[in-house]
Amino acid sequence: MRNKVRCLIIGSGPAGYTAAIYASRALLEPVLYEGIQPGGQLTTTTEVENFPGYPEGITGMELMEDLKKQAQKYGTEVRSGIITSVDFSVRPFKITINGGEQEIEADSVIVSTGASAKYLGLPDETKYAGMGVSACATCDGFFYRRKKVAVVGGGDTACEEAIYLAGLAEKVYLIVRKPFFRASQIMQDRVMNNPKIEVLFEHNTLGLFGENGVEGAHLVKRMGEADEEKVDIAIDGFFLAIGHKPNTDVFKDYLELDETGYIKIAEPTSKTNIEGIFAAGDVADPHYRQAVSAAGMGCRAAIDVERYLSEKGL
Repeated sequence: MRNKVRCLIIGSGPAGYTAAIYASRALLEPVLYEGIQPGGQLTTTTEVENFPGYPEGITGMELMEDLKKQAQKYGTEVRSGIITSVDFSVRPFKITINGGEQEIEADSVIVSTGASAKYLGLPDETKYAGMGVSACATCDGFFYRRKKVAVVGGGDTACEEAIYLAGLAEKVYLIVRKPFFRASQIMQDRVMNNPKIEVLFEHNTLGLFGENGVEGAHLVKRMGEADEEKVDIAIDGFFLAIGHKPNTDVFKDYLELDETGYIKIAEPTSKTNIEGIFAAGDVADPHYRQAVSAAGMGCRAAIDVERYLSEKGL
């Protein structure tokens, strides 16, 4: 097993595998570590209908397997393992895997570790994963045309998701824990003026129910107050919009992050604040969070790496 590489890719979502395809074809012989969730977030999505080249749609798992095979075809070495520490203060960079089981040195690194959706922590979120529970309206909203859905959250993201879904669904409930929005005023106005959206302030979700998928949600209004009231709503889809957490903890001592933990890059490139370290996909993208945009960023990162190694004579 090689312990010194020119290009190391951390993460195996659309960004990581696309970077691997481009890096392999540039003869950089990259090594890719799959991380804690091989294939990334897309493997938790059942049907993917908006990724170019699949007119009949494809499951998230199959799509990621196709990308993996393509990367391996051109020479990417895919390894299982979780990056547990890094030292980006030395060159070549030093990376530790699985708490010291393995170590590798790299002349360049592409970080594509993604961002994990935040969940409420209800057992039903796991029970109905792929059967009515989603953390991406743009990804899955199409399946809820002319149906009833609920969105959980009170910030700009939740309002955006609710408005997007209102263009597809028959009705959208927006479940807000507080008696007020955290969203910007313009987003609040758009939600309140949309006839398809009903805002449920001061409501918490207790659970979901349904035989072959989500059929409704158990809510409680004004939890803990004297007038607390339990309410059930009939829905076909339950969308989480309470934020994402970028998977950047292991890099925070070296890479410049924004206030919410996303890696800052010198756009339009994928360069970070450390020369030779590049970032691609959701880990550096708090705005779009789509498989196709992540893949595009992976392409850019691989091209940036090739140019960097060439300039440095590596």
